[in-house]
Formats: sequence, structure tokens, C-alpha cells
Amino acid sequence: MAEADVVRKKAWRDAFATYGRPIMLAMLILGFGSGLPLMMVFSKVSYWLRDVGIERSTIGFFYWITLSYAMKWMWAPIVDRMKIPFLTDALGKRRSWMMLAILGTIIGLFIVAFSNPANGLLVILAGAFILSYSGATLDISIDAWRIESAPQVEQANMAAAYVLGYRGAIFFSGFGLAISEWSNWTVSFLVMAAAMGVVAVLVLLVKEPSHPAEPKAPVKLGAQIGSAIIEPFKQFWVRLGAWIVPVFLLVTFYRLSDFTMGVMASPLYSDLGFDRAIVGGIQSGPGLVATIAGGFLGGLIAYKFGVLRAMLAGALITFATNAAFAWLAATGTSESVGMLAIVISADNVAAGFVGTAFIAYLSSLTDPVNAATQYALLSSLYAFINKFIAGFSGVMADSLGYVNFFLVTAGYALPTALLIMFLMARGSDAAKGTVSLESKPAET
Repeated sequence: MAEADVVRKKAWRDAFATYGRPIMLAMLILGFGSGLPLMMVFSKVSYWLRDVGIERSTIGFFYWITLSYAMKWMWAPIVDRMKIPFLTDALGKRRSWMMLAILGTIIGLFIVAFSNPANGLLVILAGAFILSYSGATLDISIDAWRIESAPQVEQANMAAAYVLGYRGAIFFSGFGLAISEWSNWTVSFLVMAAAMGVVAVLVLLVKEPSHPAEPKAPVKLGAQIGSAIIEPFKQFWVRLGAWIVPVFLLVTFYRLSDFTMGVMASPLYSDLGFDRAIVGGIQSGPGLVATIAGGFLGGLIAYKFGVLRAMLAGALITFATNAAFAWLAATGTSESVGMLAIVISADNVAAGFVGTAFIAYLSSLTDPVNAATQYALLSSLYAFINKFIAGFSGVMADSLGYVNFFLVTAGYALPTALLIMFLMARGSDAAKGTVSLESKPAET
């Protein structure tokens, strides 16, 4: 065997071996905790509302409750800098905020569990609000933990483990869908709350990362605000320069297809008459294999060929898999279980692949000293716009029909693919995500 082949084989073996480290198991657990709150608001509540006859337009607007994930940059500096009495001293900077946020998700799930949408949406809205904002806070602390716990070269692999855990939460929420069929929705949401309680216990076993030295806190209030809020945002301009425009455009719109399509996926399953236990079984069965494949493939491609190439492949995969929902809507019936399994599995491959590459790219743009604040800003860029547009998904589905709706959402992936190719050809190293995380002037 040629020496080059031996080196190449060893590189691939090392890439796979890194997933067996304890830090990757911790990332897997935290990814699960991060994904479950959003999925219960995003998918399962919408399924519940559609089952009791709530209109699709109302379900779409209800999704705006998840705008909390787009606004988390507003309190991310607090998570970066503020200590929680007793908890921070006992658990550390990142784990203390994780525990507080998990408690909030459990409270939100309990409120949702004992509400009844048939009697009005106010109580369920309040529970979803608490669940959503607690989940967003949990995301802030987990993102910062991930960035601080591994160097930049390992962020793609960390992202793959995170996405696998995140998608695992989706599958577990699919199990909750089956529970709602076998028992009722109250029991389903209480099981999800118990799962978040298990995550809280496991957080105690996760290692608190070492934190970069923080600048000495200024005495004046204005200077403190500048240090906590303005400076982290200023670093983006210092590092990216004029390339900040195409980079932020890419960050903003890369996930638009997923967000807009996903809101109407559960209503589609309900309207086609699929048994909830069957949908949940597919999400938790074949979907699991598909997500593992997509997440690890995305991590390996990003590791071997760079995050932008992986993101380009992800955009094309998203186009194809979103269009598959149009195929299901056009030809599927309640008996089309095989077709349903293909569509859900393909979507899971795409989501795992795209999520891994995208997280790695976002991580490459942040500075560890301000990890929570900067990552929250980047994730808020796409979350706010995409979730706002996704709120009109029900109106779009009503006016266009399911088939045309899913074709339109698939088409959203094509402009982002062109933007990625532009950055690959002309972008600076910082815009490509291939430089050190330390702040430095942008290349022009």
C-alpha cells in the first residue's frame, strides 16, 4: 500500500476515533437537552393543535412563540457574565445556567401537559412561552460550553455529536407522539418533562470547561455595557471587515427552507390521516439511522473538505429532501407508510448533515472570550428572520396548497448555494471560517 494511502486511511480512522471520547458523549447529552424543548413547541404542540381542529394559519402564527431563540442575544451577555447565587459556585459558569434553564423547561412542560387547547389557547401559550425561553437560555449555555470545551479543529466533530443528540431528542419526541396515541397528550408531555429531569442529573457529570481570562470589569456602568455587549459585536467587524455582509446573509438565510417547511410537516401528517404511533415510530426508528448517517457524514465532510463545501452539499440535499414532501403531499394517503418513511428519513439525513456543517461554520466565527454572546447573535440572525417567515407557513399552505408550498420552501435553498460558491471563490479566510478564533483584522 502506498504511503499516501496509509496516511489517508489513518486520517479517516482518527476522524472516526474522536467520537469515542468522553467529551463527545457529554456533547451528545447536551445536544439532546437542547433539542427536546424546541421540538415539543415546534412539532408536537402543532400536531396536537391540528388534531383538535385548530386552523393551519393559527398554528403557523403560534410558531412565533419560538422567536425566543431569535432574541436570545439580548440576554446572552448575562449568561456570559452573571453568576447565579449558590449554583455558579457549586456547578461552574456554564453548568449553573444549564441547570436553571432545564428547570424552566420542566415547568413549561408541566403547564402544557395540564392545559386543554379546546378550552382556549391562553394557558398552553403561557406554558409554551416558558418552555421556549428556557430552551433558548439552555442553548446559550450549551453553545458556550461547546466552544470552550474543544479547539476550533474539533468543532465540526463536536457539532456532529451535538446534532446527533439534538436529533435524538427529535426521535424521543416522536416516541412522545406514540405515547399520545396510546394514552393521551398529558402523559406524553409529562414523560418529556421527566426526560429533561434526567438531563439535569447528567449535567452534574459533565465537566465544566476552563474559561478564557475575562477582561477586568470596568467600574463605570457605561463601560460595563460596552465590555459585555458592544465589544463582542465589534469583534465581528474587526475580523470580517466588508465580508461581514455576505457572511451574515449566508448565516441568516441558510436554514430558511428547513424552518418554513418544518412548521407544516406535522399538520400534513395529520391531514393525510397517518396514525400518530406510526409517525412517531418512523421518527424513532428509520429516522434514527438516517440522522446518525447525516450527522456523522456532515461532520466528516466538514472535517476533511472544509465547512463551506459541506454547507454547499447540505444546501443541495435540502433542496431535494424538501421537495420530497411535495411528492408525499401530491400522492400520499394514510396507507402510504413506506413513502412516509422515505420522506422522513431523507429529511433527517439532510437535517443532520446541514446542522453539523452549519454549527461548525458559526463556531468558526466566534471568539471564546465572548462565545455565548457572539454565537447567540449569529444564531439569532437566522432564527429571527426564518421564524418570522415561518409564522406565515400556515397562510402559505392554505393559499398555495401543500404541494406548491413544499416546492417553494425547497427553492429557498438555491440562492444560499450560490452565495456559498461566491464565498468559496472570493471570500477572505475569515469569511470562509478557516482562521483562528482570535480577533484579528479581516483580509480584504
